[in-house]
Amino acid sequence: MAEKRQGRTIERVQTGVRIEKNILKVAKGLAEYLDLSLGDFLEGVLLHAFEGKTPFSEDTLKRIRTLKDVYGLELTAADSHTLVEPD
Repeated sequence: MAEKRQGRTIERVQTGVRIEKNILKVAKGLAEYLDLSLGDFLEGVLLHAFEGKTPFSEDTLKRIRTLKDVYGLELTAADSHTLVEPD
């Protein structure tokens, strides 16, 4: 039988972050698909990224591709740190 990991006590803070609207739509859609809050979803993605691990299974990556099509998200990792807002 697999050992169940005990939860860790943390402190969460409310934050206001700005994010590209279609990235947010895909993230919210994926969080809903995975039955997670957006905050829990982002925490999981970031914790995986901090360790250089991918947070997504092949099935989840397929769902992401579908959501990107639905919400018109054309940005890729190559666009990271190059995004600008109109004046």
